[in-house]
Amino acid sequence: MSILERTPVAVCSDSYFFEKDKSNSILVMGVGNYLMGDEGIGVQVIQEMATHKLPEYVDILDGGTGGFLLLNCFEAYSTVIFIDATMDGKQAGTISLIRPKFASDFPSALSVHDVGLKDMIEAVYLMEKVPDIHLFTVSIEEIVPMTLELNPKVKASIPKIIKEILAHSEELYLKKA
Repeated sequence: MSILERTPVAVCSDSYFFEKDKSNSILVMGVGNYLMGDEGIGVQVIQEMATHKLPEYVDILDGGTGGFLLLNCFEAYSTVIFIDATMDGKQAGTISLIRPKFASDFPSALSVHDVGLKDMIEAVYLMEKVPDIHLFTVSIEEIVPMTLELNPKVKASIPKIIKEILAHSEELYLKKA
């Protein structure tokens, strides 16, 4: 992959999502707290993806700990792929793909952001049009407050998860075509 500078999508207003039709695009959204070490892996993956040339049908968003502020994304995109950390007892850096149908299907809460994420997903299921939701998780062993550093195993998973996300996105896009 060639490396190009690409600024992650930063939402400062709802208008971005309605400027053009996103129904055939796939939103890849990393969530987590960047300042909590491994718990911020979703955001770290998005920051790394921003340096890659991505397919035209893939949009990326650093969802941070946005919670309900991210609801407008679900109105604009028919497919959303989340990236988040989980403490599921698996070895650090293990990547899993989950097809959550309810907020309770999301991994156990890691920090304050998960309360907002689970509530937001419940709200999405109350919307008239519910997007196709996919969740990539990266297993972590601990949360270390006030650090940007990642466990070496978690950090080593970043290139692999990006490859898996792009392959999964292509598969989903081709099904729509």
